[in-house]
Amino acid sequence: MTLAVGCIADDYTGASDLANTLTRAGLRTVQTIGVPADDLALPEVDAVVVSLKSRSIEAGLAVSRSRAAETWLRGRGAGHVLFKICSTFDSTDAGNIGPVMDALRADCGEAVVLVTPAFPETGRTVYQGNLFVGAVPLNESPLKDHPLNPMHDSNLVRVLARQSRTQIGLVDLATVTRGAEAVRARLAELAGKGIGAAIIDAVFDRDLETIGLVAAEHRLSVGASGIGLGLARALVSTGKVSATATSDAGAPVGGSAACLAGSCSQATLQQIANAERIMPVLHLDPDRIITGAGEAQRALEWARPRLAEGPVLIASSSTPDQVAALQARHGRDAAGHAIEQAMADIAESLVKSGVRRLIVAGGETSGAVVDRLKIPGFLVGVEIAAGVPVLRAVGAESDMLLALKSGNFGGAEFFSDALRLMR
Repeated sequence: MTLAVGCIADDYTGASDLANTLTRAGLRTVQTIGVPADDLALPEVDAVVVSLKSRSIEAGLAVSRSRAAETWLRGRGAGHVLFKICSTFDSTDAGNIGPVMDALRADCGEAVVLVTPAFPETGRTVYQGNLFVGAVPLNESPLKDHPLNPMHDSNLVRVLARQSRTQIGLVDLATVTRGAEAVRARLAELAGKGIGAAIIDAVFDRDLETIGLVAAEHRLSVGASGIGLGLARALVSTGKVSATATSDAGAPVGGSAACLAGSCSQATLQQIANAERIMPVLHLDPDRIITGAGEAQRALEWARPRLAEGPVLIASSSTPDQVAALQARHGRDAAGHAIEQAMADIAESLVKSGVRRLIVAGGETSGAVVDRLKIPGFLVGVEIAAGVPVLRAVGAESDMLLALKSGNFGGAEFFSDALRLMR
């Protein structure tokens, strides 16, 4: 297997988003969970997205896992590696975007790395180095209240400079609109000044195509699924890849269906409220989860008799104020870990009870669930919402379908939309 592009994603839902984007652009794509074992049978593909759960862990561990993934991808012929991050640049001042970028850049010997989380299709744009979520700067968006990585600075040149050992430059929109040659010239100028990474503006889809053409000539890039789209289109337009992928993930699997929601984003909270009109919904008590008061067992006893009648939804999601109070009582890390593991316990028991279609909302929750289920990889199926495909398990004990949704993704009726497409 010789890969046209290899990808390292810092969480599982982001990996699904990227795999979906590459598939839509015509690249045959598989998403793996962690660095694949050498004996994992994979079909002939153009791209592999290695999913890590490295966004919020200790920076040194994130670096070592990312380097192992890069080694595996390079060993399968990947000339270009994309380090896939969140489109809202989720990261503290200590990392992990900067430290991982620095390590991968050193390993592959790249002079200057293009960096952008822009994905206009999902409302993420970058102008003069500032990230916008819809019409507002990042620091004025709901991401300012993110429970793990609150974002209080929209200027990505500053944000990345606080994390990276190299100087950070900017390729502005005026340069991007002049085309690939202008971008190449600007990167050469920055590299000549010893600048090792550059935030690049992107406001329209055509900007991503320009960025993709230039990035594909380098060995490393950093960004969200938008830069993945640009790379895929560049590989197809230059004839390096034939656009042959389909979104067919195979025959229906049947079986019971369940939804789990751990995200506390405004989008997910609205989706849960809407789901209450079409299915039974159980709201967990986060304090009882953290104190070990049998909340997971209560959820299972509630869900099992209802599964025969149709889908159920179990939610640990809370409002930002409730999350802040919970973290104040129990500590941020302890609270988050306890809730993630409780949701993983519930998912594991639901699958043992016959659930074969599982929808999970929230990046950290999705990571905990997939790790517990020990699913090594996925084939990418039909798109449910922008950035969220149906995934079919590869190499798992049971044939099953999953949807892994980042908190802010999907429309108001996401859960019903997903269930309709997961058969």
